[in-house]
Amino acid sequence: MTAAARAAIAGAQRIVVKVGSSSISGKHAWRIDAIVEAIAAAHGRGTEVVLVSSGAIATALPFLNLEGRPDDLATQQASAAVGQNVLMWRYQTSLDRFGILAGQVLLTAGDLDNPTHRSNARRAMARLLGLKILPIVNENDTVATHEIRFGDNDRLAALVAQLVGADALILLSDIESLYTRPPDEPGAAPIDMVEFGDDLHGFQFGSVVVNSVGTGGAATKVSAARLAAQAGIGVLVTSADLVDAALRGEHIGTWFAPNPTPTPTALTGPVPVDR
Repeated sequence: MTAAARAAIAGAQRIVVKVGSSSISGKHAWRIDAIVEAIAAAHGRGTEVVLVSSGAIATALPFLNLEGRPDDLATQQASAAVGQNVLMWRYQTSLDRFGILAGQVLLTAGDLDNPTHRSNARRAMARLLGLKILPIVNENDTVATHEIRFGDNDRLAALVAQLVGADALILLSDIESLYTRPPDEPGAAPIDMVEFGDDLHGFQFGSVVVNSVGTGGAATKVSAARLAAQAGIGVLVTSADLVDAALRGEHIGTWFAPNPTPTPTALTGPVPVDR
């Protein structure tokens, strides 16, 4: 069953892919090309992809001569303004190889809480997909405040997956799968599949990680995966280095099975079809 669930990703109509700051910034910026190549291949198979990409603040650090992620909100906002521009340029430069155009979508938590803003975001992304444009979504860090943030882009990706009616969500990490405890500890074992409703309290996913480039970690991915699964969206958590294999439906990573009887919410309302 788990193999068949993953295999269905290859033929999915619409997928959301999320990548974190540490995977595409600094010395790892080369992964942007690999991610774009995998998305272009998925496009060629007829799959619509929405990319949720962190990395604006991290990308700006060397340009602003900052050694690490700034602590104060104003500098974070300024860094995001600079870094988002560079980040989109890097994506578009890579996408040019395949004749694919990117469209930037910046959201705040308030946008998804506000019915009008939420409807506009849903309609805009549907139109972008209908035009064969790759929506690249990020939190609008330039205007967001500590009080109204999504918390991390894993959660944002889970909400966007609901918003656009995605068939699956792929959360890219630094390791191939989730483990029962931190993978560098004795006794850690990879988790192949999490059935909907499984009790995960015996596992040690750690806390949210705040490092020199961003926030995240296994705990946020588990939380986001369960949020999307609750809404009926299957979720694959795997390494950014395996993005092509993930989009091809290979048996990798940790699969979160979707709720077989999801309850509709404001985010899972009618999705415009524009093809």
